[in-house]
Amino acid sequence: MTRALALAARGQGRTSPNPTVGAVVVSGGRIVGQAFHRQAGSPHAEALALQQAGSRARGGTLYVTLEPCSHTNKRTPPCVPVVLASGVKRVVAAMQDPNPHVKGDGLRRLRQAGLNVIVGCLESQAVQLNEGYLHRMKTGRPFVTLKAAITLDGKIATASGESKWITGAQARRHAHRLRSRMDAILVGIGTVLHDNPRLTARSGARALGRQPLRVVLDSTLRIPLTARMLVRRAKQGTVVMTTSRAPKNRLTRLRRAGVAVHVLPACKRQVSLRACLTVLGKMGVNDLLIEGGGEVIASALHAGVVNRLHLYVAPKLLGGRDARNVIGGVSPRRLTQALAVRDLHVKKLGSDFLLEGTL
Repeated sequence: MTRALALAARGQGRTSPNPTVGAVVVSGGRIVGQAFHRQAGSPHAEALALQQAGSRARGGTLYVTLEPCSHTNKRTPPCVPVVLASGVKRVVAAMQDPNPHVKGDGLRRLRQAGLNVIVGCLESQAVQLNEGYLHRMKTGRPFVTLKAAITLDGKIATASGESKWITGAQARRHAHRLRSRMDAILVGIGTVLHDNPRLTARSGARALGRQPLRVVLDSTLRIPLTARMLVRRAKQGTVVMTTSRAPKNRLTRLRRAGVAVHVLPACKRQVSLRACLTVLGKMGVNDLLIEGGGEVIASALHAGVVNRLHLYVAPKLLGGRDARNVIGGVSPRRLTQALAVRDLHVKKLGSDFLLEGTL
């Protein structure tokens, strides 16, 4: 199962709306087939591993990180008939699939066919691997990771807006690898106008060439058609979330240019983050990375939608009341209103540090 989990991890950021899944076939004490789910619409891990094993699978054991699917409401055939046809006698699954189309039905059908089925092997590791998928199945929204690069005194930019680069090369490479595991990256219009980012994963290159979906919060549609993320093919991987405050002529212009724009409810005159996440959940986004400026970060924290925190901290001090803080908005009046960060871990990255915790 450890090998199956390692294989599954190779599909992170590539399989949404599907989960990441790894499978290993063992017969006679030897691995005779192994695979992972590479992307949505492609064969599932179980089918690939059993195909590789061929006749050697007969009488063996299939180790899989998630319950084999049994439904046809998708682009690929169900895995349970493939498992039964392979001749394996035992199936060891790390966990049950919470998808309402599955939810134990795959395991039940395998047992009814006479296979020895074991569930729960390394379950906690499997849950961690698919926390985004599991969160979306439970809430209808993506699992949200908040990421920022800050100085020791919590600044993300100077008073003039200069922020390149707060952290060193090693921390930036780590941040790009984090991006590569995400289905989507969200920023506010302020970041687009000031930095004009591509929002691509440029480190830890994806074997399949897939980049995260770019999501922009823009309540009045100030985004220019010349923005890097709207140029040529990039526009097909960009979604703009706006409100009814957006001028109709700008909305029409963007849509005619082929940009996907969603008009959502407003919260304090800005795009409702909860409404935005609901739309992304319906689009099949499992894991979302928020990289916005201080105001977007503040909105996400106040909305209570952040699940994990990634702070890249540089051993630098900016100081000054006019330097830009990592969390904007209005400060709470009492310490009891502070958000508690749990399970905090610290990792050294060159001269910088990564602080990772949950909210």
